[in-house]
Amino acid sequence: MPVPDFQSIMLPLLRTASDGSEHKVSSITGHLALDFQLSEGEQQQLLPSGRQTTFANRVAWAKTYLVQAGLLEATRRAHFRITDRGRQVLESNPQRIDIEYLLQFPEFVDFRGRSRSSDEASTQKPTGATSLLDEETPDEIIRSAVKQIESALTKELLDRILSASPSFFEGLIVNLLLAMGYGGSSEDAGQIVGKAGDGGIDGVIDQDSLGLDRVYIQAKRYAHENPVSEPEIRAFSGSLGAAKANKGIFVTTSSFTQPALTFAERHPYRIVLVDGRMLTKLMIRHNIGVRIEETLHIKRIDEDFFVDE
Repeated sequence: MPVPDFQSIMLPLLRTASDGSEHKVSSITGHLALDFQLSEGEQQQLLPSGRQTTFANRVAWAKTYLVQAGLLEATRRAHFRITDRGRQVLESNPQRIDIEYLLQFPEFVDFRGRSRSSDEASTQKPTGATSLLDEETPDEIIRSAVKQIESALTKELLDRILSASPSFFEGLIVNLLLAMGYGGSSEDAGQIVGKAGDGGIDGVIDQDSLGLDRVYIQAKRYAHENPVSEPEIRAFSGSLGAAKANKGIFVTTSSFTQPALTFAERHPYRIVLVDGRMLTKLMIRHNIGVRIEETLHIKRIDEDFFVDE
C-alpha cells in the first residue's frame, strides 16, 4: 500500500501508546510500518532532502499534532506518553482522528491559530488541506506551512527549556543575547552570575570591552499558566538600582501580567520584558537550540535574461 498520510497515522499511533508506558518515536515508527503493511521500499522512501524517510516524517508530525491537542505528552527527546485525555479519546472509540477531530480541543485550536498568518484566519475554524489548496496561492501555502512548523517548534522549545535546569536556562539567555550581537566581539562579554545572594541578577552582558556599560538579566522558568507579576518586576528594578545599572532584561517562559508590563514601561530604568513566545521566536531566528534541517530554493523567471535587444 502507499505510505499513509500523517492524519491516517494519528489513531494507530495513539493506540500504540495506550499501555501508558513511555515510547520512543523510532521504535513506534517500525511498529506502525508493520501495522500498515508497508513494503521495504515504502519504508525506505526518502523526503526530497534525503535526510529522513517519508513515513518517519509523517509519524513525527502525527505525534506533534497529538501532543498539541493534549492527547500525548512529550516526555523527553524523541519520547512520548499517552495522557488522560488521550485515554478518554480511545475509550470513545473514534473511527478516525484527524485535524477536524482535534479541533474540539482548545489547545489545538490555539496551535492552529498561531500557525495562521492573519488575525482573520486565527479567528476562523481552520480548514483542511483541500480547501487551502483551493483558496490560497502556492506561495501562501508554503508560508503557512513554515509558520505551522515554527509554531510546533515553539512549544517543543518551551517544553525542553522547562525540563532543563535553572542554570541551563540562564546560560541559554546569555548565549542568545551574544548571538544577537550584544557584548560586541569580546568572548567574555557574557557571564552567568545566578546563585545564592545574587540580588535577583542571573546574568550580565558587557556592552563594551571595559565593562563600563552593562545589561543585567533575570530569567524565570515559569509554566504557561503562571505569568510574571508586577512585584517581581519591581524587585528586579530594585536589583538594578543596587547594581547601579539602568538596563535590564527580564526573560520568562510564560508571560507577563498587564501591571507588570505597565510598570516596566513607565520605569525610569530601561527594562525589556521577553515572554515565552518572543524568546522562542528569537531562538529560532538566531539558531539557538535549533538547526537548519532543510533549505528550499524557490525560483522565478529571470526577466532580464530574456530581454531581447
